Amino acid sequence: MRRTTLANGLKVLIQEEHTAPLASVWCWYKVGSKDERPGLTGVSHWCEHMNFKGTENIPRDQVKGIIEEYGGSWNGYTWIDETTYLETATRDALDRMLFIESERMARCLYHPDDVESERTVIISELQGGENDPDQLLDQELTATAFKAHTYRHPTIGWLSDLQTMTRDDLYDYYRRHYVPNNATLVIVGDVDTDEALTRVDHYFGAIEAGPPVERIRTLEPEQTGERRLTIRKEGTTAYLKVGYHAPSATDADFFPLLVLDAVLTGAKGMNLWSSFRVPPPQRSARLYRALVERGLASGVYGSLMPTEDPFLYTVSATAKTGTPLADVESAMLAELDVVARDGIVPAELTKAQAQLHARLVFESDSVTNIAHQLGYFETIGSLDAYLDAQPRIAAVTLDEVAGAARRVLAASNRTVGYFDPIPIG
Repeated sequence: MRRTTLANGLKVLIQEEHTAPLASVWCWYKVGSKDERPGLTGVSHWCEHMNFKGTENIPRDQVKGIIEEYGGSWNGYTWIDETTYLETATRDALDRMLFIESERMARCLYHPDDVESERTVIISELQGGENDPDQLLDQELTATAFKAHTYRHPTIGWLSDLQTMTRDDLYDYYRRHYVPNNATLVIVGDVDTDEALTRVDHYFGAIEAGPPVERIRTLEPEQTGERRLTIRKEGTTAYLKVGYHAPSATDADFFPLLVLDAVLTGAKGMNLWSSFRVPPPQRSARLYRALVERGLASGVYGSLMPTEDPFLYTVSATAKTGTPLADVESAMLAELDVVARDGIVPAELTKAQAQLHARLVFESDSVTNIAHQLGYFETIGSLDAYLDAQPRIAAVTLDEVAGAARRVLAASNRTVGYFDPIPIG
């Protein structure tokens, strides 16, 4: 892999993969919902939408067609630390992909009519999410667990901000953050590195750097006692979520906690992009046996994602019909208390390490996934955490897992959330 930085500050990562005549281009911006102040929550995600609406040199109705004529795919997403865009197509489309991303970086339009149409789309998206009990509970749990850090804001934003944000708010935010010195361009595929760098410089080299982006510096204070919330709303299914403040991707406890989650709920790996496809349940996982096999829950899932700042480790359960949430919580916390007190056993460590190894291999099964991981970890400030993941997971010890469990799974560090449905009708 080649790492370089253009004179304007654009970071460039190129990795040759000659297994198929394909190339994947990802353009990453170090901006997400954690960079938003009150009154502008949701602006990062809204800008992402606007940046598919055409540029000075690409009519809005041609954006998707440019890639699809090469049989390729394109997409983008926003989360708490980052916003990114991608195209994957045949290698002869590389120039077109770089052209699109250079246009997106420097020449998006933000036409007032598009702003208003997207306002309607995003508000509808927010309301749809709030109609999903599991998604609503996740949003409210996060807002309860964090009282200072901007991770507390949902990526889609709060409704009142979406209703009042202006075209100038959006465009000013775009121009402040969509600058080469706040971006990383990743190319993975059947390319020649030197030739690709020449093309990158052709399309991006003349884009001027912007002023250094100011970062929100608020730190979340240590939580000193359990927090709880209950949502009462019409629904058919009850949900439990327990969230613990968790280490960032660069913290010494991150990989031991990743191993612990594999023991508790099954190995998921570290790829946010592929995590949109939930893996099948791992029936030997401790919480599966404690909740699902005992008939208390129909499913259980753990979530630990690598993030720039400390985020959350969340364990979720879907209660079986007729099972009180208090019973599900009691069984879940009993199992978590055991592992916090006693750690895990050698056989569990060995199995978790093997499962995580398999997940990491699976998450690098395409040029698209490889490019995602390189750009994601570079953007959150820890590319080495990705490059060294396999040996670091293999080196995790029983004592390290026990220490992480003791520190993270403390009662004073948790937030417990219920979605307790009101019968419909």
